[in-house]
Amino acid sequence: MDGSMRIAVIEDERRLAENLASSLRETAGFAVDVAHDGEEGLYLVTTFSYDALVLDLMLPKLSGADLLVRMRASGLRTPVLVLTAKDEVESILNLLDKGADDYLCKPFDLREVRARLQALIRRSQGHDTPLLVVADLELDSSRAQVRRSGHLINLTPMEFRVLEYLMHRAGKVVSKSELLEHLYDVNWEKFSNVLEVYVSGLRRKLDLPHRKKLIHTLRGHGYMLCDRATS
Repeated sequence: MDGSMRIAVIEDERRLAENLASSLRETAGFAVDVAHDGEEGLYLVTTFSYDALVLDLMLPKLSGADLLVRMRASGLRTPVLVLTAKDEVESILNLLDKGADDYLCKPFDLREVRARLQALIRRSQGHDTPLLVVADLELDSSRAQVRRSGHLINLTPMEFRVLEYLMHRAGKVVSKSELLEHLYDVNWEKFSNVLEVYVSGLRRKLDLPHRKKLIHTLRGHGYMLCDRATS
């Protein structure tokens, strides 16, 4: 699974949007925000940080194609999976020219949406395979397994999501608010007190048995996962 990722679903068919959001939350552990028209969708993607978007083309107020053009013109490089009822080659080429990263024609399988999103996210973050490696720590998102020095480590689902996000950004400082925003939806503030509990659990399971510590706290800044000492 690719937990710890935050997705926006912009789709005006409410039942389809909710089915998509529920499926992505339950089967992949994504945090999902939903918009039902193009204006609301544009507000979401320009206000919050997402790892990928699911975008329908036929939207009220602002079309999916126009939203895509405005988004790319503003410099946002977030991967976009477009949902379209059109399967003509010319329409698809036009879509890709406007900045879409991938597309699916309706009707589609919800599992296919998940698989496409996971591939887009890995590619956008420089990971073409589901295996993330930092020093002797390995995380396999396709099997939801974590190993250190070859030993399998049992993590809770939330610990896995926190670790995966930190590993995707290995060597970079991740603030508490950034981490919480990607773990939860727009109401992340109410969960802020539990983050230390998850990080503490990760330290106990991953770092305590080893001399080399991988999870570092930079006071006032956030967390960093790396295989070197931090000042």
